[in-house]
Amino acid sequence: MTNLSRCPLCGSRKATRFFETRDKHGHREFEHCPECDMVFVPRRHHLDSAAQRERYLTHENDTDDEGYRNFLSRLLDALRPHLLPGASGLDYGAGTGPALAVMMREEGFGVQLYDPFFHPDESVLEQTYDFITCTETAEHFADPMQDLQALHRMLRPAGWLGVMTGMLDSWEGFPGWYYQRDPTHICFYSKTTMEWIADQLSLEVHFPRENVALFHKPA
Repeated sequence: MTNLSRCPLCGSRKATRFFETRDKHGHREFEHCPECDMVFVPRRHHLDSAAQRERYLTHENDTDDEGYRNFLSRLLDALRPHLLPGASGLDYGAGTGPALAVMMREEGFGVQLYDPFFHPDESVLEQTYDFITCTETAEHFADPMQDLQALHRMLRPAGWLGVMTGMLDSWEGFPGWYYQRDPTHICFYSKTTMEWIADQLSLEVHFPRENVALFHKPA
């Protein structure tokens, strides 16, 4: 296979063409990196900011929706046992309806919000936190290592980073996977990818639930 783009996570130039689609959203190519096991969409196929924002506005992230709360509880239930009462955190990529932040505030945790489109207060990125949540956000990162390094810097010693994103057990299922059909999804992680990230950032990683990765920063 011909070498193509530089991997946006690890920087390797060993990525090879993996898959491509042509649908109502247009033509998209997907490449696979053998170094960190990420599948990614090359930058030439990324939506511009206006198109991304329009797509995000179609998401139904109602903070009072029981089904959505149940969905987010997969991460909350996994993270809660590791947090001290009153711990302070950041919901990174909170979106239009920051339901997880609302749920955590209801349990007595302090939660700041950041989202480049809907909660763009960058002053919260200058603080440090006991925990950071990143739900259905990491798949949108154009420069995932840059974002992950920023999250690592904001995480206090002994802190926890909870990431929820779609993960397949095998890339063989990628062509039929609904997750790759969203035009704003441009990075796809496996457990191997998450373990590579943990190693690079000197974190421990656990997989307590399907599609949930918990990273722990040493004290």
